[in-house]
Amino acid sequence: MTSVAGESIIRLVLAAILGGLIGLEREFKHRPAGLRTNLFICLGSAMFTLLSDALAVEHIGDHTRIAAQIIPGIGFIGAGSIIHAQAGGLVIGLTTAATIFVVASVGMAVGGGLYLTAIFATMLILFCLLLLGKTEERVGLKLSTLVYEVSGLSLEDVTAEVNRLLEPMHGIMENARSAATKQHVRLQFELSARSKDHRDFLDALQHSRVLQNPVSLGAVHTE
Repeated sequence: MTSVAGESIIRLVLAAILGGLIGLEREFKHRPAGLRTNLFICLGSAMFTLLSDALAVEHIGDHTRIAAQIIPGIGFIGAGSIIHAQAGGLVIGLTTAATIFVVASVGMAVGGGLYLTAIFATMLILFCLLLLGKTEERVGLKLSTLVYEVSGLSLEDVTAEVNRLLEPMHGIMENARSAATKQHVRLQFELSARSKDHRDFLDALQHSRVLQNPVSLGAVHTE
């Protein structure tokens, strides 16, 4: 009994560590499912897998009955992380939902004693989350969202000039905000585009005779 309990504890601790590593990456990117969420999902999946086997041995039943219910349960959690944005009919959170799904599989692997499989899967997940997104942006396969700020004499003139510069690239200002002072008006907005389009757009802003002090304020982290 001591040996069985010790092995179960090791599996649960390993599941918590692996889920926590993936959760840290999500936490650094300020995702809804962060450190604790991914840790608990991985730990819970491992726990249910252990219980499924242990209870089946004790009560003579199906060894996979409880574990089989993990997948629909995780699907319910994943659905809650998906947000349908009204503007443009965008669907946000698919990567988070997919991460939750695959983290549960890591927990099940640990609970089933497949340690090397679980560790390799965790490394592969982290590789995809950390590097593939940046690679997609650099080669132009993925849109990135940057925040811009410009100023001018009036909001109407500034808005019209920005829209004129966006027209060749078929871009649209998102989440635009303005603030007026006695001297000028400031306009902040977001733009989703490929890296080359961002560079060309910033260059066009800087050469505009209508706009003052154009600057890119940085990226809005997306999935």
